[in-house]
Amino acid sequence: MAKLLAVSVGCAAPLDARAGDGGLRRVASAIRKSPVSGAVALGALGLDGDEQVDLSSHGGIDKAVYLYPAEHYPFWETVRGQAGVAGALPYGSLGENLTVSGLLEPQVWVGDRLRIGEVELVVTQPRTPCYKFDAHFGFRWASRMMVQSGYTGFYCAVVRPGRLAAGEQIDLVAGERTVSIEQAHRLKTRGAASRWFLG
Repeated sequence: MAKLLAVSVGCAAPLDARAGDGGLRRVASAIRKSPVSGAVALGALGLDGDEQVDLSSHGGIDKAVYLYPAEHYPFWETVRGQAGVAGALPYGSLGENLTVSGLLEPQVWVGDRLRIGEVELVVTQPRTPCYKFDAHFGFRWASRMMVQSGYTGFYCAVVRPGRLAAGEQIDLVAGERTVSIEQAHRLKTRGAASRWFLG
């Protein structure tokens, strides 16, 4: 049974990040999310109190809400520890709005509907991490690890707005089942993953 474990929001804040050219620059990012208590209103463009800075990568109608499986958290705590960044990760640490259980990437397909109380979402695409994820996580190969592991989470568009609260059950209504989130991720990033693996 799938369940909503946490609802998280974040505001834009400065983030020191290395871009593709290797240079360090200060950029704005709302990747730092924190769980909120009680019910939160969800509209067509996202949760109340949540900011989205770079709409080319995150946000907008098709990427209004980002969901991440809690089952992957132990993996990230291990990887961070190996990189010398210790400590437990609270929900929201992957930049997700909704931390969920029971919805892994191979089990979720583009076009599936997720009903959470009065809210209905439709699954649209996997996440593609950018350089800001590396900076947020504290080591330079974090985004590479997300691509190689396939632990991407996924974006949803809002079909029916309403209020969400942690602890609610998630009912999955299957769509056409043409491509799973896992398959969509592998197709989208196959070339990049190969380049990284080969060095």
